[in-house]
Amino acid sequence: MTTDTRTPVVTGPRTAAPEEGRLSGRARLVLFVLCAAQFMVALDFSVLNVALPVLGKDLGLSPSALQWAVTAFSLPSGGFLLLFSRIGDLFGRKKLFLAGLLVFGAASLLATLAWNPAAFLTGRALQGLGAAAVVPAGMSLLTTTFPEGPLRDRALGISGTLLSLGFTVGMVLGGVMTDTLGWRSTMGLLAVAALVVLALAPGLLAESRTPERPRLDVPGAVAVTAGLLALIYALSTAADRGFGGTDVRAALVAGLVLLALFVVVESKAAAPLVSLPMLRRRTVAWGNVGGLVTFSMMSTVVFVLTLYLQETLGLSSFLTGLVFGVQGVTSALAGAVAPRFIGRFGARRTLVGSLAGQGLFTAALLAVGADSGALVATVAVSLASMCHLGAIISYGLTVTSGVPDGEQGLATGLVTTTQQVGLTVGIPLLGVLATTGNSLFGGVRTVLAVDAALVVGAALLVAVGLGRREG
Repeated sequence: MTTDTRTPVVTGPRTAAPEEGRLSGRARLVLFVLCAAQFMVALDFSVLNVALPVLGKDLGLSPSALQWAVTAFSLPSGGFLLLFSRIGDLFGRKKLFLAGLLVFGAASLLATLAWNPAAFLTGRALQGLGAAAVVPAGMSLLTTTFPEGPLRDRALGISGTLLSLGFTVGMVLGGVMTDTLGWRSTMGLLAVAALVVLALAPGLLAESRTPERPRLDVPGAVAVTAGLLALIYALSTAADRGFGGTDVRAALVAGLVLLALFVVVESKAAAPLVSLPMLRRRTVAWGNVGGLVTFSMMSTVVFVLTLYLQETLGLSSFLTGLVFGVQGVTSALAGAVAPRFIGRFGARRTLVGSLAGQGLFTAALLAVGADSGALVATVAVSLASMCHLGAIISYGLTVTSGVPDGEQGLATGLVTTTQQVGLTVGIPLLGVLATTGNSLFGGVRTVLAVDAALVVGAALLVAVGLGRREG
């Protein structure tokens, strides 16, 4: 795709111009709508986790089939991200955002009322499809609404905070709602949230798209969507059954081959889905490496700590939720502070420093014991999460800074794809080490050690890849 530096087509109401770097009242409402949608999708990633055993008994899902409650969502939500990002660029990000909300809300209602496993899994798959439209369109609307600089830094800081909080709050809220109102209430909450955002969005958001409409790269869209679907299926299934299954290995190979084919197609296409010159930008390439590592490794830490707190220390679900509640509060504080660090040190240096901090505080979790360690775990994971939040915000800024408005959908599509893949791959790749050894506690320590080493190593690689120059 030819880089287009012209201003994108924007129609409809605009946000009021801010004065002295402050958000206007209308800009605050726009930010609320876009962040609420991101929070809603993040909540969907975790709100159902604690409810799975109850849900399985109610709907008649076998323990081995419960993984599909998660996989049915993650397959389309990750697989269709890049395709929907480009569709939003070409035909209107606001239209795609609203359509995604409508699908997500209707699917959540279907999952709430599900009368059998097929109806529930259909609802979950449609939720994922709606999320695949909402997330990249919402991010593109955010980056094209708020100009590059302090305003965008602040907007992305708030968005990143709510993204991190949504995952954590979902774990706590899911347990409380399941115990008091039943598992269906978790899906009903998402339906109500989608309805509220859908009611507010049309009058607040301005339409935005690229000034020209080249033909959609159909071969590239088919290759990347099928490749991501196969890869996410393989990794999600491996989390439950390991990599020994024929279907898992076949899907893994197919996914890698299709993604390699996608690169070949994009190099020859007249109007590619992904601009390869964009991927050659240091900020885009290394920023996404940092994002992939911070998401995948932090999700793994949360997973193994949940096992440690409940299975090794014997903490109740409520007390375990409190630990992650503290983590959520510290993440919120980090979201408020991170933009100041970025303003002072730059997004690239903040990304490197945040990754290093996440790795070091993850290593501090090795101090937990087999009989005690809840306090150490709470403090260390909270500090690691603060650094993780800083990495989320700074990697998003690193990737999107300097990208023309006409290609913001492509850049944010890569950002959100990295998020989705990161959330998907960490647990299958490392979490299995915690559950397949002779000792759960020993396995948890192994995972934490490998996790910390990978994050610190990534910090060094990103520092070298981005270089010292702060652009």
